[in-house]
Amino acid sequence: MTARDDILDLGKRVGQSIIGQDTMVERLLLGLLANGHLLVEGLPGLAKTRAIKSLAKNLDAELSRIQFTPDLLPADITGSEIYFSEGGKGEFKFQQGPIFASLILADEVNRAPAKVQSALLEAMEERQVTVGGQSYPLPDLFMVMATQNPIEQEGTYPLPEAQLDRFLMHVEVGYPDGKSEAAIMRLNRDEENAAHGGTKPAEQQKLNPQSVFDARKEIGAVTVSDPVEAYIVALVLATRYPDKYDKDLAKLLQVGISPRGVISLDKVSRSYAWFKGRDYVTPDDVKAIVKDVFRHRLILSYEAHASNTTPDQVINRIVELVAVS
Repeated sequence: MTARDDILDLGKRVGQSIIGQDTMVERLLLGLLANGHLLVEGLPGLAKTRAIKSLAKNLDAELSRIQFTPDLLPADITGSEIYFSEGGKGEFKFQQGPIFASLILADEVNRAPAKVQSALLEAMEERQVTVGGQSYPLPDLFMVMATQNPIEQEGTYPLPEAQLDRFLMHVEVGYPDGKSEAAIMRLNRDEENAAHGGTKPAEQQKLNPQSVFDARKEIGAVTVSDPVEAYIVALVLATRYPDKYDKDLAKLLQVGISPRGVISLDKVSRSYAWFKGRDYVTPDDVKAIVKDVFRHRLILSYEAHASNTTPDQVINRIVELVAVS
């Protein structure tokens, strides 16, 4: 099997237990392929936690679940130096924290205070943890999937723009359709029966992480033509200088996309094209994922908030205004 076959099979396996959330499963795989982190936002009970658990179940990689709370300390994530005494001699040894797993579920990440978020920030960006002046590298396969609840804001600490920019994509999760709801109920019944002595599904071999690394190598060779590259840049520039396109759009934007956003849009576009079986990127590939890459990086104006304008509405307008050269 090719690396793409392996990844498609991985997506199929994850999708069997995450019913009605095909977009979230696809974005989870894109984050894995593009070597980036995901911020997933949705109401409780929409399988956000289940999704990354299912990914870890089918991928030969360690999963750590960190429940973020207001009393969490940085050492609870990174680990700390512990004093050991043996034979009359004592020394400090570093005890690794849960961040040293390959797949990290940062549950309700916006409930942690600033110090904890800054510790997570270093791990996400630098792929290392510094404790007591010593830096410790994280695994080669490392992805953070952070979740947050859009409606319950009591006791939360909004993520700073610097940290939001570190997320490759911001994925919004909605309700499944009626047909999927029925399938979810049946799946839950089957799992409960299996847990109480019923017939359990056969264990499938976990995917070797090397397939992910092979896929990333192939994605690195995906072609981005000059017109598509110019289109990506034009989309970003439209967020920075919206008055050149539309005066009404300019009233809605306060701060545009950073250079890291350009890099992210390029990486995810190439990953998406590869995922769809092409070795080149089309403008439609860019349009398919631009909302997930842009929505958490745009800072809207007071006028936009006052009129209940959402980032997705602004992005839709930008896509309408920016022509493919």
